[in-house]
Amino acid sequence: MHAIIETGGKQFRVAPGEVIRVPKLEGDVGSEIAFSKVLAIFGDGGEMLAGPETAERAITGTITANGRGKKVLVFKFKRKKQYKRTIGHRQDYTEVRVGDIVA
Repeated sequence: MHAIIETGGKQFRVAPGEVIRVPKLEGDVGSEIAFSKVLAIFGDGGEMLAGPETAERAITGTITANGRGKKVLVFKFKRKKQYKRTIGHRQDYTEVRVGDIVA
């Protein structure tokens, strides 16, 4: 059984027991969290629930870590104008261990 959830403006495919990295969420390490925006749920038999059928469903999980991703370098330049600029960016993330799908 797996589900499609939305958090931080992105969609993730989750299954019970998986560890996923999502954009930064409020909460301390070890605290419980619930993802209420469930887009679809796929059962073991191949059946799918979507739309208003998933409105009352939620996915629970436990925050396992907070951190920052690898640095991404951004380099800008304009030829023949002696313009160069290098900046870096590190995205904050939260690691979540997915619990179960609550009906």
